[in-house]
Amino acid sequence: MANTAVAELEPKHLWKRFYEITQVPRPSKKEEKIRTHLRELLKNLKTEFKEDTTGNIVALVPATPGHENAPTIVLQGHVDMVCEKNKDKQHDFDNDSIDVSVKDGWVVADGTTLGSDNGIGVAAALAIITDTGAVHGPIEILMTVDEETGLTGANNLEPGFITGKILLNMDSEEDGTFYVGCAGGVDTVATFEIKAEKKNPSTQVCELHVTGLKGGHSGLDIQEGRGNAIKILGRALKKLESNDYKLAAIEGGSLRNAIPREAEAILLLNENEFQNADEVINEFQKSIQNEYRTVDGGVKVFIKKTDAAFEDVFTDEFTNEIINVILALPHGVISMSQDIQGLVETST
Repeated sequence: MANTAVAELEPKHLWKRFYEITQVPRPSKKEEKIRTHLRELLKNLKTEFKEDTTGNIVALVPATPGHENAPTIVLQGHVDMVCEKNKDKQHDFDNDSIDVSVKDGWVVADGTTLGSDNGIGVAAALAIITDTGAVHGPIEILMTVDEETGLTGANNLEPGFITGKILLNMDSEEDGTFYVGCAGGVDTVATFEIKAEKKNPSTQVCELHVTGLKGGHSGLDIQEGRGNAIKILGRALKKLESNDYKLAAIEGGSLRNAIPREAEAILLLNENEFQNADEVINEFQKSIQNEYRTVDGGVKVFIKKTDAAFEDVFTDEFTNEIINVILALPHGVISMSQDIQGLVETST
């Protein structure tokens, strides 16, 4: 495979492997296509490999001549990716390749996650196979499955599948930096009994949107202070309290380990209330853009009319419960480590 977007980037061995990976669909728990690609690649490179029953693959890379007695190093990365896209982007992560380009010196995707977590780590490890200038001892390239939604591959690694005593995890953010530890997570599931009523037939259905945020990894990027689309949407709904609206639906975010980039709500307004609501949201958008001007200045908040049909709406009591919960839930850094400067200890 070749792509002019990355063809001139250095090191060429790495970017060639990375681009190939981006062209293979690889959602968590659906890694068969990328595993097939890796099998064929390793066969073509005449590199020995083996698989376990979980789906992990380990490639056995011989040492550079003269370095056979060096300790075996394990280079480990995961083959699945976080699959997130902008709402207006048509993309099927089960079947479509990633649209890759280079903008302002960065390799980026068009409206979707790029999959550099952890595609770039796997690519860096695989690049060693073809980079004849790399001098190394024996290497085991361990490529695990389903890291993003349960660490399934790592947790089910079979004894003896790898032999190296030193393992370097390639799932990190900075060149030339070694990380110790990782971001763990705990899920909280909250359920509510929906309280609904019939809509007023004379009301106008409207969409309230929060878009344009950077998002990011809930562990690696939480200290950046970026906006949370769900929290901002809750604040926008609170601002509209003086307008006599009914809430019909609310949705935001897509992944448990990603800071929400987009959120939306469906509102029903009296026709004569729309202009005032639009003005309120415009003023709120200015305030939010100023609040996040240095870290998330691309945020947009807007309301628009829609032809969508809704028969039921939430009661005012239930609407207030939803908004209050959104506003009360914490977001961001809760505490920093007292032992390691700059390390987030707890966040949400």
